[in-house]
Amino acid sequence: MSEPYLPPDEIVQIKDAALEAGLADPSMRKLLLEGILPRYRGTLPLLAAPGPQVHSDLNEMNKVERLVDSSVPLEIWLRNAVVQSAGITAPLEVFQRALDKVTRNAAGEPDVAPDVPAGETKEEIIFRDDTVPFEFLRGGELAGTAVARIKVPPFQGGAPLQPNGFPHSGTGWLIAPGLLITNHHVINARTRTAAVPRVEVARSDLDLQVRGSRSRFDYLSDETETEEAGGAELVAFDEELDYAIVRLSTPPERPVLRVASEPLRVTPAEPVAVNIIQHPGGLPKRVALRNNLVYEADERDVRYFTDTRGGSSGSPVLTDDWTVVALHRGTRRVEDVSFQGKNTAFVNVGTQMSSVLAHLRDHRPDIHAEITAAQSPSTTRPADTWAQQPEVA
Repeated sequence: MSEPYLPPDEIVQIKDAALEAGLADPSMRKLLLEGILPRYRGTLPLLAAPGPQVHSDLNEMNKVERLVDSSVPLEIWLRNAVVQSAGITAPLEVFQRALDKVTRNAAGEPDVAPDVPAGETKEEIIFRDDTVPFEFLRGGELAGTAVARIKVPPFQGGAPLQPNGFPHSGTGWLIAPGLLITNHHVINARTRTAAVPRVEVARSDLDLQVRGSRSRFDYLSDETETEEAGGAELVAFDEELDYAIVRLSTPPERPVLRVASEPLRVTPAEPVAVNIIQHPGGLPKRVALRNNLVYEADERDVRYFTDTRGGSSGSPVLTDDWTVVALHRGTRRVEDVSFQGKNTAFVNVGTQMSSVLAHLRDHRPDIHAEITAAQSPSTTRPADTWAQQPEVA
């Protein structure tokens, strides 16, 4: 990458925090590098002194945008450092602050609007365990057939981005037959840096990226090959709402997800649970059924305690009747927020689907009509296979 993720002074702060937390001990290096491709780990220089070794590792990883498996070495190191420094307040804050910045920039997530609280970043794990009726699982299985892992190759000037043009991973889902919705920043397929917080991608390159995208359905493990659909056309998008709709070249024969046309509203007295079907880290499909209460909602956003992480961008945020109420896009750092009697530093955030539909109605009425027509009982999955919930209003 042309610019490092973090400036030199922040790398020094991380190195000092590692020394303070005892992570510079040679025995800790293997734990800090756990999860990074072994072939890349072998290229890192070996030094005799612990402090310089940590500093060298950080400097080398800070130069690498992503590896061939789409992973970001510095992000993995920082996540490991957060785990290993649990309970050591000052170093933990340094690692977490750096992790926020790296994960946000690596995903190309756009800046928050001026009226949105600062600190909105990518995904984090929060807490909560919950139970639901057993039939809920059958509805979730049906809903999951509409969800895919999407990989998008970056292009620049009509050619694959060089030298590190590795695909960006995200999650998408069928909102109508042949139409897959995800985040705009997933389709944008760019890594942010401190020097270049927002990368302009020409519409012609966006179109090439969409045509080069691959959406893999039923990706439950790496053991078997499953259906994969290419992109044909970018039919609608908006950076502020962070959505993009792709027409697939070969429409998969499977039901689409039902979408809420009205915004989700919550009150402290009546919490609402949400669930997310996702491909975190570009890995096989997972579902978050725990830590899943909505924290607050307004006309545009829904904020919730539901576990996600990098690669979950674009996932459907579903109520317990498997209706999509929001398009997941990231995580926001918060203060003085309590969940299950504990303070949490994060809530996840998604765009209300009602806002997406309203934008489509005003700017792409043809696509809005196509989606509306697809929301009939014959197209969405059958309604009698999951636990019914009150209407979203």
